[in-house]
This record gives sequence, structure tokens and C-alpha cells, in this order.
Amino acid sequence: MSERATREENVDVVWSGDWVAERLGVALEGDGDLRELLGLALRRNPKRAHLLVSNVLGKHVPQRPSVVYGAGYGLGERVRALLGEEEARRAVVLGYAETATGLGHAVADGLRDAPYLHSTRRPVAGVRQAGGFEEAHSHATSHLLLPEDPELLAQGAEASALVLVDDEFSTGNTVLNTIRALHELHPRDRYVIVALVDMRSPADRDRLAAFAAEIGARVDLVTRSTGTVTLPDGVLERGQALVAAQEAEQAEQAEEAREAGEAGEASASAPPSVPAPAPVTRVDLAWPAGVPDGGRHGFTPAHRAALEAALPDMAERIAGALGGGARQGRVLVLGFEELMYAPLRLGTALEQTLGADAEVRYSTTTRSPVLAVDDPGYAIRTRLVFPAHDTPADGPGDRYAYNVAGARFDAVVAVVDSTADTPELHASEGLLARLAAHTGQVLLAVVPSYTPTPDPHSQESAVLPEPLRGPDFSSYAPEDVGWLLQDLSDTELEAPTEEREEAIQSGGAHYAESLPVEYQPSAEYQALFSAALETSAARIARAVGTVTETVLAERGPRPVLVSLARAGTPVGVLMRRWAQHRHGLDLPHYAVSIVRGRGIDATALRWLAAHHDPADVVFVDGWTGKGAITRELAAAIEEFEASGGPAGFDPEIAVLADPGGCVRTYGTREDFLIPSACLNSTVSGLISRTVLRADLVGPNDFHGGKFYRELAGSDVSVRFLDTIAARFDEVAGQVEDEAKELLAADRAPTWEGWAAVERISEEYGIHDVNLVKPGVGETTRVLLRRVPWKILAKRGAGADLTHIRLLAEQRGVPVEEVDDLPYSCVGLIHPRYTRGATGADGKAVKGA
Repeated sequence: MSERATREENVDVVWSGDWVAERLGVALEGDGDLRELLGLALRRNPKRAHLLVSNVLGKHVPQRPSVVYGAGYGLGERVRALLGEEEARRAVVLGYAETATGLGHAVADGLRDAPYLHSTRRPVAGVRQAGGFEEAHSHATSHLLLPEDPELLAQGAEASALVLVDDEFSTGNTVLNTIRALHELHPRDRYVIVALVDMRSPADRDRLAAFAAEIGARVDLVTRSTGTVTLPDGVLERGQALVAAQEAEQAEQAEEAREAGEAGEASASAPPSVPAPAPVTRVDLAWPAGVPDGGRHGFTPAHRAALEAALPDMAERIAGALGGGARQGRVLVLGFEELMYAPLRLGTALEQTLGADAEVRYSTTTRSPVLAVDDPGYAIRTRLVFPAHDTPADGPGDRYAYNVAGARFDAVVAVVDSTADTPELHASEGLLARLAAHTGQVLLAVVPSYTPTPDPHSQESAVLPEPLRGPDFSSYAPEDVGWLLQDLSDTELEAPTEEREEAIQSGGAHYAESLPVEYQPSAEYQALFSAALETSAARIARAVGTVTETVLAERGPRPVLVSLARAGTPVGVLMRRWAQHRHGLDLPHYAVSIVRGRGIDATALRWLAAHHDPADVVFVDGWTGKGAITRELAAAIEEFEASGGPAGFDPEIAVLADPGGCVRTYGTREDFLIPSACLNSTVSGLISRTVLRADLVGPNDFHGGKFYRELAGSDVSVRFLDTIAARFDEVAGQVEDEAKELLAADRAPTWEGWAAVERISEEYGIHDVNLVKPGVGETTRVLLRRVPWKILAKRGAGADLTHIRLLAEQRGVPVEEVDDLPYSCVGLIHPRYTRGATGADGKAVKGA
């Protein structure tokens, strides 16, 4: 297609950036066709409120497939001319997920003989990660590189150019991060950066030149258009406020429309006529065998040739499935997130097959939430919202299709890969149903997901299980947490407390090989929990906010929360909720097992490394006692890496309360009552302690756990979360001040608690620090799960110990008030326990 025809395709009387420009003062300036290429929209994003919306990318704005493909192919031809045919043949092209995967493919096609790889946000079991990098301003920041050929980025690196393709070059940070990471592994003499538009500031341009000199390589830039975005002071805050106001107004309008509709139906003699949803028809593409669905694992010139040969037949199949009206009407080929190239090429082939009789358009769904405003001066007029349908690694969430509703398409051809052809896709609220409400016909074309053959000798080749989620496992919502556990709910694991204690202390069994019988609280104890929750909710909310803000400041921009099951899990869920409520962040959250004396679940660590950058993982626990788990985790991570496991995990733990002075990331160092410590599974999603037993857990299995469905009537897990989250806004100001103070303070661990435990162990003749459990949380565990000997209470401790005193009374355990205790209380497990031991005299049992 000619440049003139492309411009004619995009010309509109009103620029699709006027709405944002007028309200926020954002100015877009550049060469001749910049405004034809770009519009403006707004989005919920803590880094950047505005969004440059491309008219030729095929992501947010439906466009003729030939225009989209031609834009990328033309850039590829320019790169080929820049490099020369010989060097172009040796080049490797790398595109960026998700928006530039199809553009990068088209650029590689323009180079003709270059292999292609694009980054991905979808981990694939059994495929070793060859690299990764961050895109700081994106909605989903982590990129993985998963080539099937691990040498793709290394072969002849010194003699070949790496061509990096993105839709826009705004600051250059993402590209520089990529080049820096890959240059350390495989140095090259030449890099070429390709983008539809170059929007860098003069300072960013200077930074690129300095960077090229620093690494001693030539860095060229090939773009279609050049310009700048001028952002006035405070535009981020004003943009966020504008988005919030628009969303509130739209929600109010939707509610009014719903109420009006209900009133109309109630008063009408007959229900209004509602068009039946469009039928959904599956089309067999006969996708060529051996051709990947895209460049996630690499796409070679041989793959390109095979696809080109098969495209006409696949287009004929789609055309044959279209009804007569659709063949002469408006047809949208809709791709799916990173799957952009396959539907784009199906669209170009369908254009040729249908000819001038039909108007074919192309766009794709996306993960990125953007505000829709039905105004000709705004780039995103409408949006369809539907749940994710490819079981994403970071959990379920909303996905979007823009400018489809209201566009009067006669037919929509939805193209997905087989991984995404799931029940969620076909559900009543799924993508297909959403499309069916806005078109006369929906076709579903499924491209087989390409799965590379894993290296049978690598650890990563073992097929790792997927996380368990509620409501099938736990009473938490599925997005709250993914449990990296195996379900042992049908296995009898419980043993009487006294029997377990004797076996543990005699060395006959490890505490993680069985489970205590779940404590069933009395009505008096449940009332005590309720009162404690109401009293401490604001205090806990402050600690949640403070530790979360500290993590975001030091481990951001998008940490992966990994709570230590099970005490850490409610805290991890609350931290995730704080990040979402205060910053609009949708943080991944998982729960893993760690066992004292046995270490952390290595299979869970391998799963995390396969799905996320280990450096992003932040381990979360409820509280510290004497710091045993802190030391256990550090030793376990060191052993894991020494045995060949993926490196990069930071063993530091973030906790709600650190009375023992064992960590540097915490919400408070006070020892106070955290109500989740009062109960067991009924405040932790109905999940048991974790289990590690050789006959149940194999080398590639997750540790085990049980889901106590039968306790649903006593479950307060969600109530606990909601009660605390309801206080977030109330404590926000205090959290801001406390987080600033903590970030500026010396937070080095003092290990004060460990010293106290050693002193108590010797003073009371126990001589085993593992039987001394300091702090309110650990003392509660002693009373609920172990055989307690006595409780040491700090003289003058008040309401925080009410439940401790009640439990001690119920079990006949003496409470001794003491001075000079760094904790509110300490629980002592009965030393050298046998079922005949007494030990009520305050000294260790002798000869038992």
C-alpha cells in the first residue's frame, strides 16, 4: 500500500487526541503524519496516565490488515537497506510483548531471511529462560525470553546485528535495559532499534548516544515518524483524577440505565425486543504442521515460507464460513494479546480473498486497562471487558477489546491459540459472548499452540504443576492467592496432639509429617476473636500499609509476593489488596511451604523461576519470633542455588510484625495481637499446615496441604481480610508518614529476640531453643497445636493476651508473669515430653 493511501486511511476531521489534549494540556508535536499515526487516551497506571494510541499497530484501533502489515514490512525493508543484504541475512529480530509482537514479525519479514523472537509474559513449562528485562511504565512489566534454540541469541553474535522492535520509542529505557542485559551475555558490534514513532526528549537522545559509546557498539534507529509529547506539571495526578471521575460518571450512568431498563420491563405489557446474540461457529484452519503460532519460541525463514504457502487456503476456509451478508460487509479479524502475527496474516489473506466486496479490519485484545470515552476526539471510543481465558501465571483478571462495540461489524473472526481455547473463553461472560452481542456472526479460529521439545536432561523439563486456587482449594478468591501445594485433602494426616508431641520429641517423626487435629473454638473464644479483630483492625491496617509501601519502594515496581504458608498467607493477601487499593497494582501472590529443618519447597522455587524473575520475588510472613524461619529460608535458598537451582532469590522476609528484630522489612516491631494468629485454618482460607512426607511428596511435587471444606461454617478468612481492608483509607496518612520514617531509618536486624530465647532456654532448664516460642503469635500456636508446659507473660501486658489466658485456662497451663521480657509473652513447649510427664513445678522434666 502506498504512503498516500495509508494517510487517507487515517485522516479524520477531528484528531483522536483532542479530548485528552484539551483537558490535560498534553501536546503532541512532530513531522507531517504524526497525528494521523497517533491518538491519545488515558489509563489507570501509577507511572504514566496518558497512552499514545497507534492507528497502524492493530492493537487498540481496528485497521486494514494490509496497512498494519505494510507499516512493519516497510520498516523491515529500510533496516535491510541499512544493513546490506549480507548482514541482514545474519541479523536476529527481537520484538516486544505484547503490543509489538506482530510488528516485529512484519519487520523480520521485511528483512526476508532473519529469524524472529519476541518476548513473552506467558511462562511455558519445560522451556529454559534465556533472559528477561523490565518495562517500567507498562501495565505488566516483566518480559521473558524463551527461545526453543538456546543459541538463537548467541550464534555469531559478534558478527550479526540485533534488531529490536517496539511500537514506540518514548524514553528508551526498555530498549536500553534489553541491550544491556543481552550485551553482557552475548556482546555485539551493532544494534538497530526500530519503532513506528520516536517520541524521545533531547536528553533521552543524548543518553542513547552515551550508552552506545559505553558498550562500544553502533546503535542505529529506524522509525516511521518523529515527534515529542509535552506533559505539563502534575499531569500524572490530574490524569488519574480525570480517569477516576470519568469512571464514576460512567458507573452512575450504567446504574441509571439498568434501573430504567428494569422499570421499563416492569411496566411494559410485553418485554422489549432484544436481538438474539450472534451464533459462534468454529472454523478449522488446517494450520500447517510444525509452524509455530508466533515468535514466542522463535520463528525461522523456513517457518515463514510454510505459512505463506498455507495462507490462501486458510483464508478460503474463513471466507467459506462467513455468511453471505458478512462476505460483502464489515469483517473484523480479532487477535489475542501476544498472538498478533497469525491473525494479522490471516487478515491480509482474507482481504485478498474477499477483495473489494468486503471491508476487512484487524485488531487484538489486550491486558492493558484503558479508559473509554465515546467522543470523536478520543482514541478509545468503546471497550469490551471479559475475564482472562488462558490461565495466566499471575492469576485471573480482566482483559479488553477496544473500539469493537458500536463499530457495526457484520462478522468477527476471533483468533486464539489452543492454550486460550478454554471454558472461560466460551463462558456466558467470556470474550465470545461479549463479541456476540455486537455483531451478526462470530467465527472462532484456533491456532495450535506451539510447544518446544524440552531438554530431557534439564531440571526445567519436568512438567511442574500449576497453583491451586479457590474455590476448589481454599476459601480465598482465586485472584487472592495461588497455592504452590498439592491437594492432600483426601489423605488422613491428623494425629492427637499428645501423640504427635511424643513422636516429635523422641525423634520418631518430624512435625511436618502429620497434622494436629484442627482446633474447634468455643463460642467464648470466637467472641474473643471478633472483639480482638474490631479492636486491632486499624493497627493491623497500618502495619499492612507500612510494610507494603516499604516493599514497593525498595523492591518495586511490581514485586511478586510469595507468602510462607500458612501464617504468611493472610498477610500476603492484605499486602496485595493494599497495593491494588492505593496504587492500582495487580500484584501476583503465591503461597509456598517452608519446613523447619527441611527447608523451602524446591519445586515451588523452580516454578516461580520459570514464571517470574527470581529477583522480583518478595517472601512474606506474618511475624517473627526468634527468627528461626528467617535463618531457615536463607540457608535453604543458598542450598537451592548450590544444587543448580535458578539463582537470584532474595532470602529476606517481609513481615507484618518483627518483635524479635530479625528482619529489616516490617510493618511494626511491636509484639501485639494479630487476630489471624488466634485461629488455624478458619482464618487462613481453610488450609492446613503444610505437609512434607516422603511417601506423599516426590522430588518434583509441591509440598502438601489439606482444604478443610467441612469447616466452612466456621470460616472467618474473608471477614478478617475485609475488616482490615475497610480501614485502609482511614490509616493512609499515618502509613505515608511511617513508611517515610522507616525508609530513612537504620532497620538492621538486632536479633534481640534470639538472645532472649537462648537465655530463657537455659534459665528454665530446657536447653532447646526450638521448644521456646516467643511472641503472641507463636505462643498461640503452642496452645493450639503443641503440648504447652507454661506461658511467660510480660508483667502488665493487657488485652493482647486475653485469648492467651483463655486458652491456657482451657488446657490447664500455668501463666507466669515476668519482667524484662522483649515480647508480650513466650510459650514453652513441654520439654522431653511423654504422656506420663507432668512438670508443673516450673523446672524441666527429669528422667521423663
